[in-house]
Amino acid sequence: MKLTEVTFGRGLPIEGYGPGFFRIAGAVHRGAVLIAPEGVLGWGGFDDTVGVLGLAGQIDVLFVGTGPEIAPIPAEFRAPLEAAGVGVEIMNTPAACRSHNVCLAEGRRIAAALLPV
Repeated sequence: MKLTEVTFGRGLPIEGYGPGFFRIAGAVHRGAVLIAPEGVLGWGGFDDTVGVLGLAGQIDVLFVGTGPEIAPIPAEFRAPLEAAGVGVEIMNTPAACRSHNVCLAEGRRIAAALLPV
């Protein structure tokens, strides 16, 4: 079997997560995070749309991790993103982390807004 090392270019891979934290590109971040092409920011949850709306034009898809279980998100969060041309994919946080890394390795224009597990 041949193994190929995954490269992320200038992207920020999610290397791990646990109760209340994420390890992203070698740094530990506590609480909810927004992983954008230019860096990792604290995220205030579904009431905090400023940072994610600022990514319109830079990303095609936003992965939203809703914590340990998949849960609906408020229409007030989703609608402005979709109106700005950003696809919103909702999943539990572990699935969002995996999806983020796969798409990042493929060179896709993505971001992730993640609630901790």
